[in-house]
Amino acid sequence: MARGWESKSVEAQMEAAAEITLPRKTPLSPEAVATLHRKDGLLLSRKHVLQQLQASHNPRHRQMLEQALADIDHQLEKLV
Repeated sequence: MARGWESKSVEAQMEAAAEITLPRKTPLSPEAVATLHRKDGLLLSRKHVLQQLQASHNPRHRQMLEQALADIDHQLEKLV
């Protein structure tokens, strides 16, 4: 008997969950999607450069990484 009650309870919960509608997001334009992907890529590159910068001890390599970081930051500013 307990099993039948549980299955009915679960069924009722599933029906209640199906009735709840989440607000739908408006679809993004292709340009907005491209910008979002570009920004995600730049943020990932920035994270990678920062990790390399923390591990680097060679002054020339650090300088190159700092320039790359500045360039990435500049590109991110353009997107916003």
